[in-house]
Amino acid sequence: MPTATIFRALASEKRLMILGWLRDPRAHFPPQVDGDLVRDGVCAVLIADKLGVSQATLSEHMRVLRAAGLVRAKRVKQWTFYRRDEASIRSCKEMIRKTL
Repeated sequence: MPTATIFRALASEKRLMILGWLRDPRAHFPPQVDGDLVRDGVCAVLIADKLGVSQATLSEHMRVLRAAGLVRAKRVKQWTFYRRDEASIRSCKEMIRKTL
């Protein structure tokens, strides 16, 4: 992943909040009807509500996080669920450490 893409993803307070919430989804989100919070991820609707943004705005934040490889998306019925990609995050941390 290009370094600039990762830095762009991390340059937003809102995206950093999302990553923090997704680290421990059970502590930050209510149970979902469809999908397990940890295994499947958190429904985009719940993330948008907690962040206080429209679903279109959330989609853009999640597009940037996905482009950086920091989150994964999964479709369950008509919903999109997001969870952190821990292996990719570890790689990004190492890349940032080496860069700086």
